[in-house]
Amino acid sequence: MNVPAMNSLSALEVDWSRTDVGHPDGWPPALRVAVDLMLNSPLPSLIMWGRQQVMLLNGAYTALSGLPTQPPGGRIPAMQPSAWSWNAAALERAWQGESLVFPGQTLQMWRADGVSEQRFDLYYTPLRDGDGAVLGIVCTLAPPSAMAAPVAARALKMLVVEDNLDAQYLVCEMLRAMGHEVDAAADGERALQHLESTAYDVLFTDVSLPGISGVEVARRAVARWPRLHVIFASGYSGTLTQQLDFPAEAIQKPYDIEQLQALLDRIPRT
Repeated sequence: MNVPAMNSLSALEVDWSRTDVGHPDGWPPALRVAVDLMLNSPLPSLIMWGRQQVMLLNGAYTALSGLPTQPPGGRIPAMQPSAWSWNAAALERAWQGESLVFPGQTLQMWRADGVSEQRFDLYYTPLRDGDGAVLGIVCTLAPPSAMAAPVAARALKMLVVEDNLDAQYLVCEMLRAMGHEVDAAADGERALQHLESTAYDVLFTDVSLPGISGVEVARRAVARWPRLHVIFASGYSGTLTQQLDFPAEAIQKPYDIEQLQALLDRIPRT
């Protein structure tokens, strides 16, 4: 039986002139081999090259993620894909030279129609130079070898307080796509009005607001409703929570979906 050959793609056949990696003639052999394998892989794959985090990807990953970036990428991304951002500790282990496998990992995939939660077996492989130093990391996303049953959780009732309307819209849509019930306010006074009229599980507020600050809104709210969980969006997350006289969490801007989801997952559903 004759099987027709498929056309393969080499890094030398790609125009890299508008990327941050330069012409393949100047690449280390590890990058040349990895890119050739990635471009021809049917599995979604991406490469983080160097500590500056230049990202290269293949067509299968672009189709999966809905990214506007076309393969092969080759630039530092404005926002890290979830395959990198879901676990910073795992990524650092790969930089230290470990080959890692994470079976059945759930990733939040940001698409035009909202957030899509998908499961993969994730494979991280360090790329080394001739002396063994790690120059980059390959991540391959494979279909999960074993599907675990998802754990159902009650949706949270949340109030988002953000005066930047574009940012407010984005975070509210992201939270709704996660399955939560969300109301929004653009300033502290309206936030307090919402809190008076509706029972919320979570107050998610910016710190700097016109009029009453986010910290003062939270202080008044917790005094009235002690079971309310407070999350601040702040440029100084660690410092902020150490100075408060009431319990709260903080997430540092800019944040990603996985960081916010991790905070929400710690809130008891009663």
